[in-house]
Amino acid sequence: MQSVREADFINCTAWGKQAKNLANYMNKGSQVGVTGRIQSRSYENNEGRHIFITEIVADQIAFLESKKQGGQPNQQNNQQQGDPFKNAGEPIDINDEDLPF
Repeated sequence: MQSVREADFINCTAWGKQAKNLANYMNKGSQVGVTGRIQSRSYENNEGRHIFITEIVADQIAFLESKKQGGQPNQQNNQQQGDPFKNAGEPIDINDEDLPF
């Protein structure tokens, strides 16, 4: 029986080199690990309504799939990797070939 992963799309803010690398090497649906802080803010839109936003301001971003996958999760690779967050913040052993740059 195959397990189906659900995706959560959480707004994140990244700046500088991290933002540039994300734009160049990741696509919608790519798996990334983000370490940062949760930030809430609000603003008034054009209609005069208050809009509240909760997002993650990224301190560190880790690419959790190889460049070869091109942002399209590979079912075989996902089964081999298991849970990418199982190390609970401990370093992950990654080969140079897995890095997109």
